[in-house]
Amino acid sequence: MTVIRILDAQQARAAIPDLCEVLADCVNGGASVGFMQPYTPVDAERYWQGIVESVEAGVTLLAVAELDGKIVGTVQVGFASMPNQPHRGDLKKLLVHRAARGKGLARLLMEAIEREAAKHGKHLLVLDTATGSEAEVIYPRLGWQHAGVIPDYAMWPEGGYCATTLFYKRIAA
Repeated sequence: MTVIRILDAQQARAAIPDLCEVLADCVNGGASVGFMQPYTPVDAERYWQGIVESVEAGVTLLAVAELDGKIVGTVQVGFASMPNQPHRGDLKKLLVHRAARGKGLARLLMEAIEREAAKHGKHLLVLDTATGSEAEVIYPRLGWQHAGVIPDYAMWPEGGYCATTLFYKRIAA
């Protein structure tokens, strides 16, 4: 059974082990999400502890996908921090464990986080994703608009530069 949940800080803290496993799996599978290979669940702990703190501070929404009671996917929206951007959020780290792909979890996660962002007064979301990645093709299918490409923006987790593609989506607030 699939369950999508928005986590509060306490729930996020309890989910750190599963979130670490998902992030490590995605990085080791080639996802360009800010980390380099080799990458272990232990390496991911510091990152997720920071996310828990930002959830607790009320500046990040964190959604998870559970399959048979285990977290196998996640996505975040970070709230823009500048005073002239109270309407905007940054979509971050749409991750689905490789063993759970092909079940529509990315779509369910995106729908849930967009609804939750709208409840928080956000009506414009933006994201970047590695150009040429598996993830790049997901966003247009979910109604996101292509905004452009920046060359040599980051590196693939195994090394070598990659461009990033920028997307945006207007959502109902």
